[in-house]
Amino acid sequence: MTAAAPTNVCIIIAAKNAAGTIAKAIASALAEPEVAEVVVIDDGSTDDTAAVARATADGSGRLNVVRFEENRGPAAARNHAIAVSKSPLLGILDADDFFFAGRMHQLLAQDGWDFIADNIAFIDAGQAAGAARNIDRFAPSPRLLDLVGFVEGNISRRGVRRGEIGFLKPLMRRSFLDQFDLRYNETLRLGEDFDLYARALARGARYKIIHSCGYAAVVRGDSLSGSHRTIDLRRLYEADRAILAEAHLSGEAAAVLRRHERHIRDRYELRHFLDLKRGKGIASAFAYALAHPGALPAIVSGIVGDKTERFRRSRSPAPVALGGTGDIRYLLDALALERAE
Repeated sequence: MTAAAPTNVCIIIAAKNAAGTIAKAIASALAEPEVAEVVVIDDGSTDDTAAVARATADGSGRLNVVRFEENRGPAAARNHAIAVSKSPLLGILDADDFFFAGRMHQLLAQDGWDFIADNIAFIDAGQAAGAARNIDRFAPSPRLLDLVGFVEGNISRRGVRRGEIGFLKPLMRRSFLDQFDLRYNETLRLGEDFDLYARALARGARYKIIHSCGYAAVVRGDSLSGSHRTIDLRRLYEADRAILAEAHLSGEAAAVLRRHERHIRDRYELRHFLDLKRGKGIASAFAYALAHPGALPAIVSGIVGDKTERFRRSRSPAPVALGGTGDIRYLLDALALERAE
């Protein structure tokens, strides 16, 4: 007789106005026999997210739905879920995404990790129903990711294919988070995942990646990134500065984190300039630029880049709208991976 799979994973779903998608997300998590808990935090929704979530319960008692009356952000929602859960392993699932069957088995077959993540398939919303039949099968090819590789993989460059590996959705060992008193930074509403993983890696976390694909990120034309506020960019580069100030980093790790800080700060300066232009006029925007000469290169290069963007075809596998083509894009570069026999 085959032994029953251990149930030691809590899946955390922070949701806001996700009534149309959360049932599929919850069902995919409950279908994994290794999942002991699914904790849904309804983060101040104005639709029926909480009711739909509760109706998805499978009778096993593993689903816990908590509702915040006011929106507190994904970091606060996830921290609350960690606090009310009991499982030794924690995983994140976005409310409009879902797991492919067998994801937990693939991840838990590996050892020697504090964080472990697999490949992500970006799937057009119209193709999600049949996605499990169409995804490519990759050999696990496990490897460890260090802080330098992680941060470098989150610095985008115009026209250059990159992975944005901060999008990865790892399982995390609660014991490691507790040992170093790590939780999500609740001041962040952008890059809260990147910040947590970077702080963990700065403290020696073993972050393993396998190339098998178990996570489906559903891409919708109305759910693209870019809706963040300008202040969110500022808080993210300030979080980088906090890591630089608090962690004992190697010279190489400190250098790449400073590059990421500068990358985010440049984006902030451009957005702040454009905000001033829209809100107070071009004179006010140029007055700011002249008073902050260090911001001028970012502003000028950002404006030029935006003006010429339409002449360049994006090569990024990051979550862009797929246009209903049925294509599947992978976060980890499929061309570089060994396909499973």
